[in-house]
Amino acid sequence: MPAVPEIPLIPDERASLIRRGLWLEYATLGWNVVGVGLVAWAAIVARSVALAGFGLDSLIEIFASVVVVWQLTGGPEPRERRALRLIGIAFIVLVCYILGQLLYGLLSGKHPAPSIGGITWMAVTCVAMLLLALGKRLTGRRLQNEVLLTEGRVTLVDVYLAGAVLVGLVLNALFEWWWADPLAALVIVYYGTREAVHALHESAGPK
Repeated sequence: MPAVPEIPLIPDERASLIRRGLWLEYATLGWNVVGVGLVAWAAIVARSVALAGFGLDSLIEIFASVVVVWQLTGGPEPRERRALRLIGIAFIVLVCYILGQLLYGLLSGKHPAPSIGGITWMAVTCVAMLLLALGKRLTGRRLQNEVLLTEGRVTLVDVYLAGAVLVGLVLNALFEWWWADPLAALVIVYYGTREAVHALHESAGPK
């Protein structure tokens, strides 16, 4: 990934951008704290692997947001690299969990039930996470803060996953295509693996 271009910032502008970054993370935290409970309930009721995977992704998003808040309130490079490493590890945990759940679901033969609540929450989450991801990207670029940019990609992964889960839930509800639910969870495996590699690579710093 090309280096973020260096743009000089005056102290007041930098302070304002840091406040904006923190508020974006607080908004992400609040949304995901509410979402974890709703998605967990919907996943249990519908026996949905995709919803369960999204619930864990929301937990990791909460963790990643806390890491970014920690980094933005500290700021030194060693802390930035440590924060990136933690985000990368969180992605690895997410990918392992989803793969385990997919394997269990396929071997057990349990099919997910339709979930109107899950469909509604995924649709709203797609819009909310997209707006937050764009805000983090713009703010992170201006701040030249790789941690905020990386966490913005975590949020963008939420958009992809929410969209994939939404499609799977709709197909299952309309056509009883139960296999669309676990298949939708594979989207996060790809993006999660890619972002884990990126975060861990950035945390290593220049060779």
